[in-house]
Amino acid sequence: MAAISSSRPYHVIIFGATGFTGKFVVEEVARYAAESPGGVTWKWAVAGRSRKRLEEVLEEAAGRLSMPELRTDVEVIVADVSIEDSLATMCQQGLVILNCVGPYRFYGEPVVKACVENGAHYIDICGEPQFLEHIQLEYHKKALDKGVYVIGSCGFDSIPADLGIIYTQRQFKGTLTAVESFLSISAGPEGMCGHHATWQSAVHGFADAGSLFKLRKKFGHKPLPVVGAKVTKRGSVFFSKEMEQYAIPFMGSDPSVVKRTQRFLHEEEHLSPVQYTAYVGIGGLVSVVKFFCGGLLFWFLVKFRLGRKVLTQFPWFFSFGLFSKSGPTMKQIEDTCFSLTFFGEGYKEGSDPSQGRPDARICTQVIGAEPGYVATPSAMVQAAVTLVQEVHSLPKRGGVYTPGAAFCNTSLIERLQNHGIKFSVRRQ
Repeated sequence: MAAISSSRPYHVIIFGATGFTGKFVVEEVARYAAESPGGVTWKWAVAGRSRKRLEEVLEEAAGRLSMPELRTDVEVIVADVSIEDSLATMCQQGLVILNCVGPYRFYGEPVVKACVENGAHYIDICGEPQFLEHIQLEYHKKALDKGVYVIGSCGFDSIPADLGIIYTQRQFKGTLTAVESFLSISAGPEGMCGHHATWQSAVHGFADAGSLFKLRKKFGHKPLPVVGAKVTKRGSVFFSKEMEQYAIPFMGSDPSVVKRTQRFLHEEEHLSPVQYTAYVGIGGLVSVVKFFCGGLLFWFLVKFRLGRKVLTQFPWFFSFGLFSKSGPTMKQIEDTCFSLTFFGEGYKEGSDPSQGRPDARICTQVIGAEPGYVATPSAMVQAAVTLVQEVHSLPKRGGVYTPGAAFCNTSLIERLQNHGIKFSVRRQ
């Protein structure tokens, strides 16, 4: 465990602890702190705009976890994204800030800026490619100069995908050149549901998609080399034999995050980059019809300010019940789980990738409980623990990184295995 100086009384501070996801992160940190690994006390605090609401969150967590000490032993810090001094004060007290305040495109950058300027490492659970890549462009050198790590998308978007590819590369006997992933989410009789904050991020992200292309041009990156046979992308809707249901391209941040990681591994670790495409199962023909109808309406409304207002005002209606302002019930959370299956291909040891088709294949899988409010807090907390305990194994002593780039030489996968996110080889 890293030593804490007198000026840094806390290992982690959960910023946005009163939010829907933040409350689950509070409980996950509390469970980890209670384990007291190695006999070392894990110090932590909660932060947000309202002291009263933060105290209520701790009260709720104390009751749910049967940990009455949370009411008195956990510090409350008042901080607001619109008040720079409050963010600075917060960041000066923690080694790592867990930022749960979204949508990140609106509220994330002031927190990153405060962390970099005040020497606190930063972790978030963002699934917004534009924010993640903007932060890399604007803050990588500043963070590097300060010795601060800024690591985004440390939740369901995108640790299972990003570290799943790294796991697959490690297990493959030869040169892995391409991977397709298929996400399947299983729910109980009440179905599944997400909180409207995620829906809101998606609405604004798709509305501003053009800005992402302009942003990427500023990096000046050369295309990654294609090793071996080039993968043909599938259609916008297709029947997946792998999943035995219809599937569509996954429209989250996973492809963006994985590509950034593969660029880092190619340029810094001199590994062959992996081509990656991601898909998600949507079910049978009825679901396909819903997808087309809902998709057309979404794409029309998202182009206009009034349309975006309507979409965010009525998430349950426009998402066919997949998102709501109240979020999922505890029963829905308990009955939901995910599996992310990777189908990889490449070349056996001794084979020449420039000659012929791939001659080796592998199938791996990452599985876990409900992705948004069980797997995400677990992944976020274990990323923070890894950052604190294995900081010397991270790259370059600072900078802005994806989870795969930051943690490729750490034990994060093993830590996740012990906290409900399982990695395995299905076929080789």
